[in-house]
Amino acid sequence: MASVRGGDASLLQQVMRRKPVKTMTAETGTDTDTGELKRSISLFQLTMFGCGATIGTGIFVILTNAVPEAGPSVILSFVMAGAVAGLTAICYAELAGAVPVSGSSYSYAYATLGEIVAMVVAACLLLEYGVSAAGVAVGWSQYLNELLDNLFGFTIPDAISQAPEQGGVLNLPAVALIWLCMLLLMRGASESAKVNAIMVLIKLAVLALFVVVGLQGWDSDNLSNFFPSGFGGINTAAGIIFFSYIGLDAVSTAGEEVKNPRRNLPLAIIFALIIVTTVYVAVAVVAVAAQPVEGFVNQEAGLSAILENVTGSTWPASVLAAGAVISIFSVTLVVIYGQTRILFAMSRDGMIPRFFHRLNPRTLVPVTSTLVVATVISVLAAVIPINFLFEMTSIGTLVAFLIVSIGVMVLRRRAPDLPRGFKVPLYPLVPLGSIAGCIWIIKDLRAVTIYVFVIWALVAVAWYFFYGIRHSTLGKPAAESGGAP
Repeated sequence: MASVRGGDASLLQQVMRRKPVKTMTAETGTDTDTGELKRSISLFQLTMFGCGATIGTGIFVILTNAVPEAGPSVILSFVMAGAVAGLTAICYAELAGAVPVSGSSYSYAYATLGEIVAMVVAACLLLEYGVSAAGVAVGWSQYLNELLDNLFGFTIPDAISQAPEQGGVLNLPAVALIWLCMLLLMRGASESAKVNAIMVLIKLAVLALFVVVGLQGWDSDNLSNFFPSGFGGINTAAGIIFFSYIGLDAVSTAGEEVKNPRRNLPLAIIFALIIVTTVYVAVAVVAVAAQPVEGFVNQEAGLSAILENVTGSTWPASVLAAGAVISIFSVTLVVIYGQTRILFAMSRDGMIPRFFHRLNPRTLVPVTSTLVVATVISVLAAVIPINFLFEMTSIGTLVAFLIVSIGVMVLRRRAPDLPRGFKVPLYPLVPLGSIAGCIWIIKDLRAVTIYVFVIWALVAVAWYFFYGIRHSTLGKPAAESGGAP
C-alpha cells in the first residue's frame, strides 16, 4: 500500500500506510552523513553494545532453573536457544543493513507492514526496553547487597532496597543505578559506548575466570547420564535459556550514530551473537562438569557456589558478585539508550509528542527523552517486584522478533533491489525458522502474560487513534507519498 496523505485516504489506507525506506535513509543521512545525530560509534563499540545488552543476570543464575530440567544436556539447550535467537539476529542483521535508523523493529514494521502495526511493535519495544531496564536494575540491587555483604559484612536495609511487596518502602539502589546511567548517556553516545565497552570486557573476563578455574573441578562422572529427561527436557530448558539471549537487537537502535551503518550494523549483530553463544556454551559445559545435577536445584548464586566448591575458598563469590554488578550496569545503560533512540524515531514520525525528538545542541543527545525515560523506569524499579517486570518483558520481545522475521520477507518482495549491507542466507528458510521459533516460545508463556500483552497492545492502538494518526508526518501534505520503498 502506498504512503498516502491523511486528507486523501480512507481510514484503512491511513492505518496501513508505509514509510518509504528512501525517506527514512534520506532524513537520517544514512548515505550522506548529514543526519541529526552524530556518527561516533565504531564497529567494536557497537559489538560491545550487543554483548552488553545481552550478557546480564541471566548467565549468572539461569543454570539453577535450566539444569534440573535437562541435566548435562543443558549444553544442547544453550545451543538450541542460541540457534533460535541466531535466526532472529540474522533477520535483524538484514533489516538493520537495509533500514539503518534508530527505530529498530518499530521502523522496520513501519517500512514493511504499515503504521498501525508499527505502533503495536513500538508498544512491544516499550515492554522489552523500558520494563526490562527496571527489572535488571532491581536485580542489580540484589547483587550489590551480596557484594557488600561479602566484602564488608553489611547490606543495605530492606526498607530502602526492596519493593513494597517484598517488605521494603522503595528500591533506592535500583533508582540510583538508573540515574547514573542517565547522567552518563547525557554526556553523549560516544562516551557511553566507551564506558560500556570497558564494562563488557570486564564481565567477559569474569566469565572467562569461571571457565578457567572451573575446569580444575572437571569430573566426567557428572556428564555420564547426559540425557536424563530426553528431548523434552532439552526443549524445556531451551525455553528458559532463550531469554538470556535477548538484547542482541539493541544494536539496531544505534543505526543513526554508528559509522558506516550499512556495513557495521549487520556485522555487530553477528559478532555479538557469536561471542554471546560461545561464552554461554563454555560456561554451561564447565558448570555441569564441575557439579552434579542435583547440586543445581534451588541453588542461589550458582556460579559462585561452584567455584567455592572447586577452590575451597570464598573469594569466587566476591569476584562473581562484582562481575554481576558491572554486568547489570552495562545492560541497564544500553537498554535505556535503546529506549530513548526508539522514542526519538517515533517522535520524528509524529507518533508521540515532539519533545522526545528534541536534541541538546552541544552533545546531540535527546536529553529530554532520556530524562523522561529514566524517571519512568526508576519509578517502576523502585516499587515493583522483579518477577512481574521480567514476565511483562518476554511477550513484547517475542512479538517484536516475530514482526522482524516477517518484515524481512515483505521487504524482499516489495524492494528486491534495495541496498543491503547483509542478506539472510538460506532465504526463506531462516526467517521462517525464526517465526517458528518465536511461536514455539510464545506457546509456553503463561496465559495471564498473553492477556496482559493483548490489553497493552489495545492501549497502543487507542493511543494511535487518539494521537498518532492525526500527527503522523506521512499524513501531512509535505510528506512524501510514494509507493513501495
